Amino acid sequence: MFNFTDNFFKKIENKTNVGKDTILGLAKKLQEGNLKDENTLREVIQELSKMTGKDISKEKENKIINAVKNDNVPKDIDKMF
Repeated sequence: MFNFTDNFFKKIENKTNVGKDTILGLAKKLQEGNLKDENTLREVIQELSKMTGKDISKEKENKIINAVKNDNVPKDIDKMF
């Protein structure tokens, strides 16, 4: 798994109000799941939406799923934040 610093988690927590333990729990779920499976992706996206308190449209959800399934996501995770 990735070797993230506490500073990285603080940065995410400040932007999303989601704590380190929640993030690590979700990461474990992602590791154990199949990221090419649409149902798994939808579940993760909906869980993230609930955790952050931000609604996501079906259109946006579909775009995210297509990007992940087609390997069209940033390889440098730090650029995402």
